[in-house]
Amino acid sequence: PLSEVSISDALARVRTLFMDDPERARSVDVPATARIESGLRVVVDGPNGRHAVTDMATAIGGAATAGSPGWLLRAAHAACDATVIAMCAAEEGVELDSLEVTVDSDSDNRGLLGLDGAPAGPLVTRVRVRLTATGVPAERLRAIVERAESRSPVGHAVRNAVPVELVVATG
Repeated sequence: PLSEVSISDALARVRTLFMDDPERARSVDVPATARIESGLRVVVDGPNGRHAVTDMATAIGGAATAGSPGWLLRAAHAACDATVIAMCAAEEGVELDSLEVTVDSDSDNRGLLGLDGAPAGPLVTRVRVRLTATGVPAERLRAIVERAESRSPVGHAVRNAVPVELVVATG
């Protein structure tokens, strides 16, 4: 595993690279391709054999064999925030003893079914961070978390409703 020093060094190298050549920072993100496996169970494939599986609750026709796509969104948000918090801490030379990020949300499930004009997505999302670092004041840890949350790509996408381009191919 990388130490905080090597994480910090890696981030400094990439930061310098992007400051010297901002165009290198722009990229097309690796696609995720979802296919129905059976019923409402979906397998999502990515690069290098990576994959994720989702399913829906039995109450709406799924088999509940995996987390829902909504849970996967919350998992991605929690993982992304945890990653960026660890990066920000390393940049400041703070060695975290523990870090736990929990993301939950409130939803109106009528939206999934197209009922009553309810929104299909979360009504509110909550991010709870629990962290410790020996000898580091709580205010400094809070500042690291707040800075990290503002830099979290998934957190940004959730907060700012990134535009979605829909392309449909049939046949």
